[in-house]
Amino acid sequence: MPQQNLSPYQCYSAFAMNPALLSYPEYADKDLEDPDYLNWFKKEKTWLEDYALFIVLKNSNEQRAWSDWDDAYKYRNKVALERFLHEHYVEVSAIYWQQFCLYKRWNELRAYAHERDILLFGDMPIFVAYDSADVWCNPESFLLDEAGQATVVAGVPPDYFSETGQRWGNPHYNWAKMQADDFSWWLSRIHNHLSLFDLVRIDHFRGLEAVWVIPSSCETAIEGQWKKTPGDELLAHLKQELGQIPIVAEDLGIITPEVNALREKYELPGMSVLQFSFDGFEDNPHKPKNITYDRIVYTGTHDNDTTQGWFDDQEKSTQAYIREILGIDANADVVDAVINQSLATKGQLVVIPLQDFLGFDTEARMNIPGVSEDNWTWQFAWDDIPEDLAIRIKTKLSETGRLITSDEAS
Repeated sequence: MPQQNLSPYQCYSAFAMNPALLSYPEYADKDLEDPDYLNWFKKEKTWLEDYALFIVLKNSNEQRAWSDWDDAYKYRNKVALERFLHEHYVEVSAIYWQQFCLYKRWNELRAYAHERDILLFGDMPIFVAYDSADVWCNPESFLLDEAGQATVVAGVPPDYFSETGQRWGNPHYNWAKMQADDFSWWLSRIHNHLSLFDLVRIDHFRGLEAVWVIPSSCETAIEGQWKKTPGDELLAHLKQELGQIPIVAEDLGIITPEVNALREKYELPGMSVLQFSFDGFEDNPHKPKNITYDRIVYTGTHDNDTTQGWFDDQEKSTQAYIREILGIDANADVVDAVINQSLATKGQLVVIPLQDFLGFDTEARMNIPGVSEDNWTWQFAWDDIPEDLAIRIKTKLSETGRLITSDEAS
């Protein structure tokens, strides 16, 4: 469930679904005696009870962060929480029911997709938000001081996207504590995602090898430093439970040989982005000729501009160079050429944002890294979708050998 800035990387829970995905009539008729609900509640109560209590407490505290609540609630006094739950049970149980309806509808959607040989590809941020049920309920699993404030926060050093780096503000994990209980929270989180999706991308995968640790007093990410993390041990636990791990590693940015070795050890596909391939260097891993089967290929990710917006922002000489590399003349559609080149690579999967299929410019950009306002607001309208779009996509897949029939899928 995203917070007020709408970022899916700053959520009130790593487990709860976004209530905005349902309209009120779909969960209005609460029935806490429904057998399906009772079975689901028993399975999910570990996170659900705390999440619902957290949301109702926020509502009762004018949406203030949990660290600004009265000490009895901030530090989870058992008697105070039991009394609050008793007084607000109608509101809390309404959230139980709402989440049940969300999960039920999602599972129906997933079943509908599977009947049509469609798999769902999800996304999991490596960090959680400070103002979340996860941190409030498990403060010992994060690097916090006695007042509950983060001592260090997450981000990345200066890179392609930002000269001062990115200070995300998420608290860092207390990895020693998580190791001590065999990563139970992490494993529960991953299993939860895999119950909703067939394949999951871990955002900032390099954080499972080392993280950029920024003192919480610093306003930018420049003063941070790298700290090792026990991701190898976590992935070993996961492999022992699952065998093949259905996870994609987001390995963009500052990637070291150690990060590559970790990804390769567990046979996780990485990512290649075509917008990054036009720098003139032959060894650029994003160049189509260098893309291998163990890559998921994107024209651009949610952090990139749309391909049209990206191209429009280039100097005229760079635009001419891009056209030359793509092998198209001045009248050809650059976005269409980038899409075709993505599909023609050896990467095992290709991800093309809808904005690119529609040829939209920077006005349809999803996110600008390092900027906290006015992101995550773009939505398509059905009037934006040409009647022949599905046929055009199918034709492209067929021409590049990526059209999988039902017989092949089975």
